Amino acid sequence: MNTQEKRERYRKVLAGNECLFPASVYDPLSARMADSLGFPVGMLAGSVAAAVVVGSPDIVVLTLTEFADLIHRITRDSNLSLMVDADHGYGNAMSAMRTVREVESAGAAAMTLEDTWLPEPFRKQQGQEILTIEEGAGKLRAAVAARNDPSFVIIGRTSALNLVSLDEAVRRAKAYSLTGIDGLFFTGVANVQQLQALHAATPLPILLATIPPALQDKQMLAANGVRVALIGHQPFWASVKAAYDAMKHLAEGGAPQALQDRVASPELTNLVTGNADYARWRKEFLG
Repeated sequence: MNTQEKRERYRKVLAGNECLFPASVYDPLSARMADSLGFPVGMLAGSVAAAVVVGSPDIVVLTLTEFADLIHRITRDSNLSLMVDADHGYGNAMSAMRTVREVESAGAAAMTLEDTWLPEPFRKQQGQEILTIEEGAGKLRAAVAARNDPSFVIIGRTSALNLVSLDEAVRRAKAYSLTGIDGLFFTGVANVQQLQALHAATPLPILLATIPPALQDKQMLAANGVRVALIGHQPFWASVKAAYDAMKHLAEGGAPQALQDRVASPELTNLVTGNADYARWRKEFLG
């Protein structure tokens, strides 16, 4: 599946009437796993990208070029329609334009761009702050203007519900809906009443950050305009724990053979490394 087809498939998700839970992916192997399990859409979170590339917490020390390189490595060998968390666009509106070009060129199907003031500036009290509505809308308009492929999806993301209030989130939903973006991503939605208020504020498809168990009803979400909802990034953190546990076992003198039931089988290894394709190519091109 080529990049255009991946983006068109993602747009069909936004234009549909169902809610999808995407696979949380972080490298080519995890993307191939998601492919094999039937996930049409993958999500690369900013927090996961920071952990994979830099080994850092989610405090925006990852650079745009590092982020784009990781996107390229995932999309190059996967049929997933990959959506990515581009955080604040790595700067102001001009930086957001550069971010769109890099992320689009790297093969992503969609990106989110948020209105949080990042990276965190020097001040007496720590904590996140939010841009003005005018600057947030300006960033989104700049992002739309920078897009080369009309099928590439740009989604406005607001943290207003977390940082300010529901009323402020509604105001931003209305303002951001006029910028030419393709959808709105909300963080902090905790109940149906909040979701209904946000749905009433915008004609655009809605995406939600990791939702609590009480909201994990796909029919209810779909009825309130939600087309993509995240349910966490457990695959990456599960892999971290599995690797740590294996290393700890070995560091304490445990036998490698005792880990046999915890490691990937030859069949799974062949699947995630694309071994069948490489075997075919070796035979065809190397004799």
